[in-house]
Amino acid sequence: MNVGRTLTISTNVFWEVIRDRVLYLVGFYAVLMGIAIQLLPEVAANTEDRMIANFGLAGMSILGLIVAVFVGTGLINKEIEKRTLLILLAKPISRVELVIGKHLGLSAVIAVLITLMTSLYLASLQFSQIQYSLVSIAIAVLYLLLELSLLTAVALVLSVFTSSLLATLISFSVYLMGHFSRDMVELGKLADNVQIERLTQGIYLVLPDLARLDLKNQVVYGQLPDPLTLLANAGYGLFYTALLLILAILIFWQREF
Repeated sequence: MNVGRTLTISTNVFWEVIRDRVLYLVGFYAVLMGIAIQLLPEVAANTEDRMIANFGLAGMSILGLIVAVFVGTGLINKEIEKRTLLILLAKPISRVELVIGKHLGLSAVIAVLITLMTSLYLASLQFSQIQYSLVSIAIAVLYLLLELSLLTAVALVLSVFTSSLLATLISFSVYLMGHFSRDMVELGKLADNVQIERLTQGIYLVLPDLARLDLKNQVVYGQLPDPLTLLANAGYGLFYTALLLILAILIFWQREF
């Protein structure tokens, strides 16, 4: 793999996605935060500060998810459908460089998007005179970036062998099941059925445990995990992302165009 070519691909992806006006989501997020600051105090009694703080982090997560899935599933699929992939592969560009470059490019866009939204989030908390821990929020945002990078890898894996629509639907399903996989394991134990218990445990082992990277509630309630747990969860996210990229490369390598 040539690092220079990989970075060139990632740079091209970055500016291509930026030109698609994805940063308009920052303005949408600002509007959402403004509405939340105005409405939540009217419906929440004594808990509006936590609700606003949680809403802001959840909004970042959802908007980042939309970019990771909708853009990620089209990065390679679009090249296949337009037949421009043949031109790229005719050049001295390997499929490894293409997959990793596209993942890095979209991850960089998401990092910029989340950084801008985090600035608006902190400004909103300051304006509303809500107390917060800058370190805790920074850690939560970092783990959100790890989660979205992992989901981008999921979208890339699916995009190399199926249609954009199906890849999008499955990616959202992975997101939902990944956040509730621990609950499924507990439900399997309650079912008192060996086959169901094995099934739920199998799903938990195969799907990414995204709850490890979701620190929204812990930040709001000031209950961050200990440093060793945080380090282990970060390693889990990076390792799972690497496995998905390897899987995407292997599948992509076997395809004929």
